[in-house]
Amino acid sequence: MNETLARRPPAPPAAGRVFGSRLPVAEAYAELLAGPGVERGLLGPRETPRLWERHLLNCAGLTDLIEPGQTVLDLGSGAGLPGLVLAVLRSDITVVLVEPLQRRAAFLAEVVEQLGLTHVEVRRARAEELLGSVAVDVVTARAVAPLDRLAGWALPLLYTGGRLLALKGERAVDELAVSASAVRLAGGTAERVVEVGSVELGTAARVVVVERGRPGAPAPGLRGARSRPGPGRRPGQRP
Repeated sequence: MNETLARRPPAPPAAGRVFGSRLPVAEAYAELLAGPGVERGLLGPRETPRLWERHLLNCAGLTDLIEPGQTVLDLGSGAGLPGLVLAVLRSDITVVLVEPLQRRAAFLAEVVEQLGLTHVEVRRARAEELLGSVAVDVVTARAVAPLDRLAGWALPLLYTGGRLLALKGERAVDELAVSASAVRLAGGTAERVVEVGSVELGTAARVVVVERGRPGAPAPGLRGARSRPGPGRRPGQRP
């Protein structure tokens, strides 16, 4: 048996219900994570047996908070979690994977090409390098940084009213309470913890949602990025 296939974790029954017709694409991604992803140090070898439950299904619940047609920037994408999971599930959104490390960005580019994800773009950059050139609807992040630091990086990349969606664990409420002042100083508002997904399907997760409340002018530079006019506002008009 091919060594890569032998170590590929089998998809649990819940995966079929979550990914539906996109399950073969999700399985191909799982194979790449378990093979080249582990070989290149993007994923620990001990994570392979629990790849579906801990990573792929855990990220899938985030789609509950993303609207059709939105542009999603996955900050510090690493091996593509959650950004590539969102892209596999949702062909109706644009996903931008932002990763500063060359080896990780190269892996992401290879995965995007092999999976045929034409609505995904890979950008090798740090968040601060995108300031003034990027404005998107949603920024996602998973295991990137504490919330206070993450808000400082992510909120300036959003349109006014755009949302940071930070996948957090059981301590999400405590982390938000500790970081609330710093989040507001960074321009955040309406911050809250939201439960997404399904316990039965293994997609349940806690997400810290922070809206960008400080006005800022969107700038071109990302495929799929666009002005989002509010009530009584013409497209492209400053908020």
